Amino acid sequence: MYSDPINSREGTATTPATVSLVVPARNEARNIPWVFEQIPTCVDEVILVDGDSSDATVPMAQHCLPTVRHVRQSGPGKGNALRTGFLAATGDFVVMMDADGSMSPSEIPHFLHFLENGYDFVKGSRFVAGGGSLDITPLRRMGNHVLLATANRLYHASLTDLCYGFCAFRRSFLDLLDLHASGFEIEAEMTVHALRSGLRIAEVPSLELPRRSGRSNLHAISDGRRVLRTLLSEHTSPRPAGRRPARNAS
Repeated sequence: MYSDPINSREGTATTPATVSLVVPARNEARNIPWVFEQIPTCVDEVILVDGDSSDATVPMAQHCLPTVRHVRQSGPGKGNALRTGFLAATGDFVVMMDADGSMSPSEIPHFLHFLENGYDFVKGSRFVAGGGSLDITPLRRMGNHVLLATANRLYHASLTDLCYGFCAFRRSFLDLLDLHASGFEIEAEMTVHALRSGLRIAEVPSLELPRRSGRSNLHAISDGRRVLRTLLSEHTSPRPAGRRPARNAS
């Protein structure tokens, strides 16, 4: 259990906040061992959401971490996998990260620090001081810059990264995030809904590593278009019932 009793809203001195880690995976058997051996002790529950893998992803996860909870996603796409994992999570705080080794679980305590100190939604950023990427291509960098500028302009924000799926949030706000996206655009949908609902957002530096093995399911152009459509459609939809908008912090 992760505890900072003085500042935690979910936990108390006797019942510290619990942490669930949601890891969507499809054919990541060769990457799972590295990812799972890096998971810090502050994580109470690991949920592997399997996207109908044809390799040994699930047995490998169970071998590396016998306590892992394995759930099957109910439909196709990363968005569906994450929503499945979020609904299965039981922790006060929920962390999401990829299974390909591009995100280091050792960074999780930095995300939890901000949740414990009053923030509601915490995003990893590759483009804030202390962050970086050893994997991003020029095309993906340009696309992220354009989409980020669009999001900041439409939603009056000052974020430094948008299309990066290392995030954490208070599970009590899951209904408020109101997630429906089926694909990679769910990361943008989460951020936009957090902004529009007035959740207090923090960005923490994160280093994106190269995928350790295999090929990514991300398609920069088609998925970029889906993100753009999400940004535009959410801008014209009614504001969700939530708290007053709050400025993000980084």
